[in-house]
Amino acid sequence: MTRMTPLGPDEPASHPYRLAARRSTAGDSAIDVGGRRIGGGDFALIAGPCAIETRDETIAIARVVRDAGATMLRGGAYKPRTSPYAFQGLGQAGLQILADARSETGLPVVTEVMDVRDVEAVAAVADMIQIGARNMQNYALLTEVGRARVPVLIKRGLSSTIDELLMAAEYVLKEGNAGVVLCERGIRTFETAYRFTLDLAAVAVLKTLTHLPVIVDPSHAAGRRDLVEPLALAAAAVGADGIIVEVHPDPDAAVCDGPQALRCDDFARFAARVQHVAAAAGERFAATAPA
Repeated sequence: MTRMTPLGPDEPASHPYRLAARRSTAGDSAIDVGGRRIGGGDFALIAGPCAIETRDETIAIARVVRDAGATMLRGGAYKPRTSPYAFQGLGQAGLQILADARSETGLPVVTEVMDVRDVEAVAAVADMIQIGARNMQNYALLTEVGRARVPVLIKRGLSSTIDELLMAAEYVLKEGNAGVVLCERGIRTFETAYRFTLDLAAVAVLKTLTHLPVIVDPSHAAGRRDLVEPLALAAAAVGADGIIVEVHPDPDAAVCDGPQALRCDDFARFAARVQHVAAAAGERFAATAPA
């Protein structure tokens, strides 16, 4: 992981995100997550179910994505939902299932935390803590995960600017946690043909503004399975440091976000295509970090 050096005291006005700024360190930062690297030329393929539903299903999905070359397992034990009546996740039981899946497959775990009261419990299991789009500007939560010393994945808010995303990262970095990864997951625009507008220009712009790794979530941007692959390939081509996608054996029966989940049977072909484009863009697509 690259060591960060704060900018000089005469620069705070022009550089409000002093630790996240590209000029604060030499080169691109590479974040180690349970022995798997993101950034610095290493492309991460993070995959798994939207929500943890059952132990057997989660472990089966983890084996599928691992065998296809995924570097990490994603899965929600706590789920932020627009409707208060929708499935909210299994909570602690879901965290235990994720721990079991890691033991079974060796894949590091990425999972979301929604509440400062759950940070300790999530950090005890997660190899990387996810801050969801709706919590990107929850500054108390950002500060707490910064103190947890576990790598943090921050998703861009639905209507947030690039500067606001970088300032969210700064809240984590200023607590001494240098393991921050940024995620473009689509923003809300006037377009209604798909769920969100995937701002791939933001990836290229972020690469000029920050040394932090930048990944893309085509699943939540698309909201449709048929769009996930072309958006993932475009993300790899534009220079993203990885993608995070949802995978399920039977999306029609998934408790949430089934329409955007890739089918397990299709994942190996999908991963191979992403690997091809990432390699063409000069990225290493390795399951483990180099020693």
